[in-house]
Amino acid sequence: MDIFPAVDILGGRCVQLVQGKRETASSYGHPLSSALRWIDEGATALHIINLDGAFGSAGANVDVIRELIAKTDVFLQLGGGIRSESDAAGWLELGVDRVIIGTAAAEDPSIISRLSIEHGSERIMAGVDARGGEIAIHGWEKTAGEVSVWAKRFEDEGAGSLLFTNVDVEGLCEGIAVDPIQRVMAAVKCPVVVSGGVSRATDLRILRELGVAGAVLGSALYNGMLSFPAVLEELK
Repeated sequence: MDIFPAVDILGGRCVQLVQGKRETASSYGHPLSSALRWIDEGATALHIINLDGAFGSAGANVDVIRELIAKTDVFLQLGGGIRSESDAAGWLELGVDRVIIGTAAAEDPSIISRLSIEHGSERIMAGVDARGGEIAIHGWEKTAGEVSVWAKRFEDEGAGSLLFTNVDVEGLCEGIAVDPIQRVMAAVKCPVVVSGGVSRATDLRILRELGVAGAVLGSALYNGMLSFPAVLEELK
């Protein structure tokens, strides 16, 4: 199971939100400093989210993300504000290893197919963000139907992997919700990376038993509930 420390960017700063709400942001300094910290502690992959992009400012934080690409040498997956094929292609050409397509895929699922054909399905991850069992789009501000149905649709369109984020537990540091993850896992055969609520070693063990491909670590890592070296040791 791969582990992805989160580097979420809002207003040029590395932050963590609670349930995707902008007003809950806790700041953790410059994104590159956070990225290098996790790499120094053993990370081989990072999960970068342009929160300003997710909230509608697609051009925000471009220079910060370019710096992350240039000054790190690990696997990078990027999401937030990628609303078109040209947006996705631009980041892939700059050196991002995998892009996460969320709102754009819910509005036009065929974008997944076109991008997968053009760039390879392994570089295209569909974002399946859930709130109350429905897919959440536009910065998690709207919902648009049953999550597992969308997950299967994205896989059928050619997504090489899925990012499942449970907004209901995101940032609360109270543990994962197992049932929604199981429903998504039952609906698809492609790799699923889970985000939201991962806050203790027990969560990691459960995710591994469920067969997920990876886990994103956010608030619990930044507030010290989880130690990244301890996480790596747990998964050995």
